[in-house]
Amino acid sequence: MTPDKISDMEEDKPQSQPGANRSGCCRRSYDGSEPPRGKLNCYNWLADIPGGHADFDIVEVQFKNTRKGFFRNSLKLPLETGDIVAVESAPGHDIGEITLTGQLVALQMKKANVKPDTEIRRVLRKARQADLERYEEAKAKENDTMIRARKIAEDLKLNMKIGDVEYQGDGNKAIFYYIADERVDFRQLIKVLAEAFKVRIEMKQIGARQEAGRIGGIGPCGRPLCCASWMTNFVSVGTAAARFQDISLNPQKLAGQCAKLKCCLNFEVDAYVESLKRMPSKDTHLETADATYYHFKNDVFNRQITYSTDKSVPANLVTISAERAFEIIGMNKQGEKPLSLLPESEERTEARKPFADILGQDSIARFDNKKKKKKRKPKPKNPAGENSEPSDSNKQGASQQQESGAQQRQPRRNERRNRPSDRRRPKDDNRPGNNTPDKTKSSDE
Repeated sequence: MTPDKISDMEEDKPQSQPGANRSGCCRRSYDGSEPPRGKLNCYNWLADIPGGHADFDIVEVQFKNTRKGFFRNSLKLPLETGDIVAVESAPGHDIGEITLTGQLVALQMKKANVKPDTEIRRVLRKARQADLERYEEAKAKENDTMIRARKIAEDLKLNMKIGDVEYQGDGNKAIFYYIADERVDFRQLIKVLAEAFKVRIEMKQIGARQEAGRIGGIGPCGRPLCCASWMTNFVSVGTAAARFQDISLNPQKLAGQCAKLKCCLNFEVDAYVESLKRMPSKDTHLETADATYYHFKNDVFNRQITYSTDKSVPANLVTISAERAFEIIGMNKQGEKPLSLLPESEERTEARKPFADILGQDSIARFDNKKKKKKRKPKPKNPAGENSEPSDSNKQGASQQQESGAQQRQPRRNERRNRPSDRRRPKDDNRPGNNTPDKTKSSDE
């Protein structure tokens, strides 16, 4: 191939998928105000192959939220991904956006289980400005219509919840999506709604997962909900998926925002089932010379099994590899019992030293220690032979001496802080240097 042909092919090759510079094939409003939805983003891998559009005359069209349909381009219009078209409906017409063209539409129809003999409606034209204005007017009434419909259903005492309302592009038809645990007779409801809104009424029942996908939200993993971002088919989820993965059967943690089991429980369950097939059964117990060990838990990623000497309580737990477990099972079948579950090489290794908290940093109550209060020394009691109350003259003399001594011995401010306080010294009247007259002598005199 010559360089000229290569350059010509590079010029003819589109830089991006047609319509990619717009708000995207997964947008929900034609003004581009709402963010795209990942699960409706169908990338056409055959867009740059010549003749890809002419090989198949059916296109895929997306309407509000997750609703899609297939329509035949009988007029041979030059349609590209992202074009807004008016399609045939009963009655009138509907407004949608083309999300896929070419041979990939045949694969999408096969995936959606569309039968070959199914009647496929036509693409009427590309949407005009008048069609878009009429569609926006009908779309603006959806919220008020849903609130009024809920009130009507409540007045009729119907056990159902109307989750969403979708108007047709021309405003002549409205689809009411509802949720109900039981079968509901809504014939009277349809009559009341038709009289209230003057349009043709269609009721569609959806499940809790479909409602969560239409509303959207953030899951406990911190990412957008799978049902609102990329999932289109909902598979039943059972508690067996949690048991295979050794997940605690806690309803609050296993349930999603739809109050059903999380869809992500099925994502890795097949890998767990295949890994568990290459590990011993949980019902198998191992016999040793000392005791009998029962299955406690599995570590699928490391292919290790933990055994316990008690069936219900974890006691004397021993973790061994799956190969060692199969080896012991073979020995038990031959009537042999090993001395221990661990192989001899692991038994010879030195045991780990027990953990010692030298600094006391792991103590929970290390900050709860209260400051010890200093105990004051008790005052000495008077001897039994002495009078407890001194005379009035002795009291006056003692007080005068204390005042004169306090004036002479008044220390400076800093000196008082440095020396110990005299208040803590025990009062002893018989110590040397005390000029207080003896109480016994004063009383005898």
